[in-house]
Amino acid sequence: MIRKLVIVLIAFFALQSYGQEGTASPYSFYGIGSLKFKGTVENRSMGGLSIYTDSIHVNLRNPAAYVSPNLSIWNDENRPVKFSVAASNSSLKLKAQSGDSKVSATTFDYLALSIPVGKFGFGFGLVPYTSVGYKLEDSDNNVIQNRYRGEGGVNRAFFGLGYQITKKLSFGVDLNYNFGNIQNSAIEFVYDEDGNLVQYQSRESNRSDLSGLNFNLGLTYKSMISDKLELQAGLTYSPTSDLSSKNERSFATILINQTTGQEFVVNEFDADLEADGLAETDLTLPSRFSFGAGIGAPKKWFLGAEYTLQNTSDFSNPIVSIENANFVNASNISIGGFFVPDYSSFSNYWKRVTYRAGFHFENTGLEINNQAVNEFGMSFGVGLPVGNTFSNANIGFEFGRRGTTDQNLIQENFFNFTLSLSLNDRWFQKLKYN
Repeated sequence: MIRKLVIVLIAFFALQSYGQEGTASPYSFYGIGSLKFKGTVENRSMGGLSIYTDSIHVNLRNPAAYVSPNLSIWNDENRPVKFSVAASNSSLKLKAQSGDSKVSATTFDYLALSIPVGKFGFGFGLVPYTSVGYKLEDSDNNVIQNRYRGEGGVNRAFFGLGYQITKKLSFGVDLNYNFGNIQNSAIEFVYDEDGNLVQYQSRESNRSDLSGLNFNLGLTYKSMISDKLELQAGLTYSPTSDLSSKNERSFATILINQTTGQEFVVNEFDADLEADGLAETDLTLPSRFSFGAGIGAPKKWFLGAEYTLQNTSDFSNPIVSIENANFVNASNISIGGFFVPDYSSFSNYWKRVTYRAGFHFENTGLEINNQAVNEFGMSFGVGLPVGNTFSNANIGFEFGRRGTTDQNLIQENFFNFTLSLSLNDRWFQKLKYN
């Protein structure tokens, strides 16, 4: 157990040593950034499907999954404590009517621990909730008019509790503490009559420090519908909540090195947001509902579908107003599953590997210039058994497209590589005396 904990800690600090640039998407300019997928590599490799639950994998999307059945190999006495840590790399090809470019970002995805105690299950961990990371320029006839920069995002620390109501039905609740900051700046370039850049430019800088609580409720249902087939279903609901935002804004006169792009501040002053009632504001986070179901043969295969609806039209941010963008209700459909050739094979390692695949179609809820920003993705991955217990290393690949070049928007063709360690061990064992 100590060795496994050391592995987790080494992996965590190794991941944190990367520059945490969670996204390179220009669409993170809107709202509080691009919404991160709160799920494991296993979920993501099945098109985002999160309704499947078992005793050896963490499920971050449904708190009822903290409860799972005891393992027959342990005489049905208990089930393992589960750890999981993950990172991902995203490569984007950005395509616009004026040209294209390539960007990438590497990020820590989650750290989670799930502990079973009788009919209860506890879970806690840390995941990114949203991420901001854009560098945009607005030009006219190849002459830069404006430059926009943004970074930061919102992280989520969660504590969850699950309870087994019956052998088939479980209920759970997550308490999430959201925290982080978003920083952005905008520079308006000014030119003289000859088209030469003037010496001094103006820059507006904003910073919002965000914090707040919200809940996520979940149900899971599992039942054998025949001798070989099992039905699994899941439901989650997160009510509307608020984030408290403490805001700062400043204006500066700057010099720009035209060779390196470095900015030098000549003078700067802070805006009086207090007078406008914008020093402290509340952001409304929309409610979210998901439901899905699937069938499969335990330890052999599973196929399911899941639908998610998020009332993104309820989102509001008083500190930022963008004329050409608005939010509508978002939705997502995920279809996916897995296959294990022979779970108990000892002679052939690859027969014990879990093979996953799936796809999803998402309406992100963002409309720009009256054009919806949609996303389609396909994914696949493998779960590689590690050691003599139920631990595994999970590798996932995802590729797809977000957005369009219509209405002067940007189309993102993305490829994501994800890697996680899912570690399990038996902590609580009944002692027997002869």
